[in-house]
Amino acid sequence: MNKIILMGRLTRDPEMRNAGNGTSVCRYSLAVDRRFRREGEPEADFFNCTAFGKSAEFADKYFRQGTKILITGRIQSDNYTNKDGQKVYSWQVIVDEQEFAESKNASGSTVGGASAQPRPDAASAGSGFVDIKDGIEEDLPFI
Repeated sequence: MNKIILMGRLTRDPEMRNAGNGTSVCRYSLAVDRRFRREGEPEADFFNCTAFGKSAEFADKYFRQGTKILITGRIQSDNYTNKDGQKVYSWQVIVDEQEFAESKNASGSTVGGASAQPRPDAASAGSGFVDIKDGIEEDLPFI
């Protein structure tokens, strides 16, 4: 079984791309505090995460640097040969599920110095509400 559950804060804003076949791909990095720490060891571990489809669109729209989230997914290894001919190995988390790990109020109405509201292009002009298309209630993580 390959399953990982992580809770941490985004180290940067998510980066959205299109996979060429129309699938949305969003990448972000998650800093997860270590529960126990020895002298001289890092306080956190950093995980590169990749979300696809509607999960990618959600992350791009709502997640910002500093947002505390909870994800479940699987670890995937990648490797390639660099220009010097050396084999390079890396690991990433393929996101199955993701959700906010704290409320907007718990973070003092801002998350990582930025508003926890959707990006300006996602909100309808002036109302402060986000337009949600009919029939997608089953895709929303908070209903």
